[in-house]
Amino acid sequence: MKQELARIAALDKPTAVEKENATVIEVAAEMYLRGLSFLPIDLEKSDASQFLMVDGKLLPPFNCIPALGDAVAKEIVLARQDHPFTSKEDLKKRGKVSQSIIDTLDSMGVLKGLPEEEQKKNR
Repeated sequence: MKQELARIAALDKPTAVEKENATVIEVAAEMYLRGLSFLPIDLEKSDASQFLMVDGKLLPPFNCIPALGDAVAKEIVLARQDHPFTSKEDLKKRGKVSQSIIDTLDSMGVLKGLPEEEQKKNR
């Protein structure tokens, strides 16, 4: 965290995203100093836009993910209320999630264990 803050501080003209990231890093560091800890984003439990307290830890919302806006975050939560996602393909369709967001979620471990496609039913 300190390295990223130092990198951003050293920039002549940080972008809006870099400034926002610096703020998030500072808040996260303050939370850690106060004894709070974070859970990883959870496909079945995270809210669209609100942090949740789960077992004394903060569960981040979907809209904390870069490039995942409020509208898509709400679609994910709405779609999973019907039934859990069964594959990345299902998340993409019902959650209206782009492939780049699928890739981001996958790289973060959020989709661990979720198959790529729906299982084909035997006829």
